[in-house]
Amino acid sequence: MDKFGKSQPVKRVEDMRFLTGAGRYVEDITPKGALRSYVFRSPVAHAEITELDVSAARTAPGVHVVLTAEDLVAGGVTLGMKATLVKNRDGTMGAAPERPLLANGRVRFVGEAIAVVVAETLQQARDAAELIGFDYSDLPVHVDLAVGGTAIHAEAPDNLAYDWGMGDETATAAAFDAAAHTVALTVSDNRIIVNSMEPRGCYAEWDGTRLHLAFGGQGVWGLKQNLIDLLGLEAENVRVTNPDVGGGFGMKGMPYPEYFVVAHAARVLGRTVGWMSDRSEAMLSDNAGRDLVSLGELAFDENHRITGYRVNTVSNLGAYNSNFAQLIQSQLFSRVLTGVYDIQSIWLHVEGVYTNTTQVDAYRGAGRPEAIYLLERMMDRAARDLGVDPWELRRINFIRPDQFPYDTKVGETYDVGEFQRVLDRAAQNADRAGFAARRAASEKAGKLRGQGLCYYIESILGSPSEDVHVTFEEDGSAVIYVGTQSNGQGHETVFAQFLSDQTGIPADSIRVVQGDSDLIPNGGGTGGSRSVTVQTNATLVVVADIITKMTAFLADEMGVPASEIGFDDDRFRAEGSNLTPTILDVAAMAREAGRDDLLSHKATAQLPARSFPNGAHIAEVEVDPETGQVVVDRYTVVDDFGNLINPMLAEGQVHGGVVQGIGQALSEQVVYDEAGQLLSASFMDYAMPRAKDVPMIGFATEVVPSTANALGMKGCGEAGTVGSMAAMANAMQDALWDRDIRQVDMPFTPQRVWDMLQNGRIAAE
Repeated sequence: MDKFGKSQPVKRVEDMRFLTGAGRYVEDITPKGALRSYVFRSPVAHAEITELDVSAARTAPGVHVVLTAEDLVAGGVTLGMKATLVKNRDGTMGAAPERPLLANGRVRFVGEAIAVVVAETLQQARDAAELIGFDYSDLPVHVDLAVGGTAIHAEAPDNLAYDWGMGDETATAAAFDAAAHTVALTVSDNRIIVNSMEPRGCYAEWDGTRLHLAFGGQGVWGLKQNLIDLLGLEAENVRVTNPDVGGGFGMKGMPYPEYFVVAHAARVLGRTVGWMSDRSEAMLSDNAGRDLVSLGELAFDENHRITGYRVNTVSNLGAYNSNFAQLIQSQLFSRVLTGVYDIQSIWLHVEGVYTNTTQVDAYRGAGRPEAIYLLERMMDRAARDLGVDPWELRRINFIRPDQFPYDTKVGETYDVGEFQRVLDRAAQNADRAGFAARRAASEKAGKLRGQGLCYYIESILGSPSEDVHVTFEEDGSAVIYVGTQSNGQGHETVFAQFLSDQTGIPADSIRVVQGDSDLIPNGGGTGGSRSVTVQTNATLVVVADIITKMTAFLADEMGVPASEIGFDDDRFRAEGSNLTPTILDVAAMAREAGRDDLLSHKATAQLPARSFPNGAHIAEVEVDPETGQVVVDRYTVVDDFGNLINPMLAEGQVHGGVVQGIGQALSEQVVYDEAGQLLSASFMDYAMPRAKDVPMIGFATEVVPSTANALGMKGCGEAGTVGSMAAMANAMQDALWDRDIRQVDMPFTPQRVWDMLQNGRIAAE
């Protein structure tokens, strides 16, 4: 196929490379002869360091250097990592305790980096780490998701990181006072470990003047600035690259201590230094996701319309502020707090707390899945308490099409939406009418069946601005340099496909370059479902520039005024001229004419507003009451993603997101004991979803083009996760309701479900 059709389901071109072992991940490209690093980590959750003796390790075979916090400071490295803070309700800023690259006098969670050993081989580095003399004085451990306990940081005496609020507390209280009905529900959102297929890793090179750091991440520019700031380097002396990345999911979107220590080690030694996390190390040190508990309350009038929504949330940050952590469960949590409903007043209060556990930060959805999970659990419970069908309660409260653009009570402006239309399609595709018969068949077989609905909405996040650069090469090909970064989403396919759609250049003649701060000076990276929408918006601008400049050049070549030359997405044409050159033809003509200015085109473009993907998820589960085993029997999704470039890639993104949500719902849960020891630190103890846990996922789209960008797109990367958790939980609540079980919380492991059933039986007696 020479040219992709617009919105055509094209298979990913990069998959052949990945499936045949030709991927270029961090370990694949680490230069031969690189030194290897091993991180010596804390075995306890909270303690004063009374001894750290690395002298024996420094003289061990093969060791080149052992670095501690003291060594970093002596080497001119700024020890404390930066983090985003939010403003407290009283106008002060959230707590800002130092998060050291290596533990400085105290350790605050199991797995905290204390020292880094660099040796000829990884085994030598491991062996040397065994020689480190480490002693400590235990301190009280705080792992409860609550304010209070022994202070982990002096800057947060009650372990309160921030106290954040949004909305009109007075108006919301008045709505509850006047309400005909109120509903309250406490909802917990279990902590998960991201477990990307490729763990975190990096290598660093130093040539005497210039640093190059390659790492598996979601963009290069944030880490480049952090390296400049912490290592005291000039911008022109820092290059950061991302090779192929085996999954990110938000977890790889922020800096980690190991990258800076490895970079400093390379600078000290003048040698290439590499580090790769193993799986248990990743479980101990990667930023976790979710981990919050919320009390939600809804107020209704006599017609079952929502008049007030009040939320009080406690969110776990772990031991330190990670990069975006304070922002995630406050401002980003709030952005879709009101969902797709016409809610008249809201009040959100979030307390972020420190605990002696690994940091918690962005995970697929970054605050939005948590907000939708809470709201849609609330809607389902409200329907039961009010004696209303849960689908009908949602219809009553949907924002109507004639209300758009709609300003939410949390400060967002939804541009378009036809939620009733999407829900009707979902009911049809899920065969809602046949559910009663399926439930009866399950009951006949001794099983419990439930159906759960979630109507979600999310917003694209991150910078609305993006850069693009297109060049035309001597071999007749084109290169597009993009500011986003694939972690497995298929960017090489979709960005080549889109440029081909707009220019007529054959897709197999387009090479996509990403993840190199030398080649692409600026970019927003990937996260928050932003990549395709912001990158293609910039591509439209650069294509317009290419066409304008090439049209002016062709005026002389074709012998007609530039105003009479048109471009039809494939060729330039003008009446009276036999020339009908393609863009590649014009590039060749420009090269021959010495017009190098026509061979390189750059643009920066900014979206005028965010877009809001939305849709309906319907899950059906069957529960064996004898064993507590849960089977996800059916799963249906109908999404409104606006216009799509490649429907196949969008469906794949949804499938992956749904599976992540099912995993959290059925099996995934991080468990710490009272001493702060991680009990779920391997795949023997932390259950990931498997193929047998997931049915065929029905997927369809109802297109309501966004008005917030020229292409009418809405983004899709995180939508599957945003909708799936509540759909699963609501299905479980439906299955167990008639057994007098009024509270269900993820994960729905067989043991937990069996316990719920036994407790329900006892309550009924």
